[in-house]
Amino acid sequence: MARRVRRSFSKEFKKQMVQLHASGKPRSEIIKDYELTPSSFDNWVRQYQDSGSFQEKDNRTPEQEELLKLRKENQKLAMENDVLKQAALIMGRK
Repeated sequence: MARRVRRSFSKEFKKQMVQLHASGKPRSEIIKDYELTPSSFDNWVRQYQDSGSFQEKDNRTPEQEELLKLRKENQKLAMENDVLKQAALIMGRK
């Protein structure tokens, strides 16, 4: 079985699909007519209702934002720790 090529949709197209749904067109018809996956369509509707945006960064919860910030900080501290370990090894040899 051949794999489907991943498609990308513009934000204008996504907005049109959400507006079609909001105007009363059944979800199943929209998905069938435009060959969309149900999960993608549901995500578009949820994202548009939550924030009015389809970008992932605009739809993050405060907890998700904090988690990303903490992961970046943790990675930075780990790199600094590695540098200090290397410096200690070099200084220890002298």
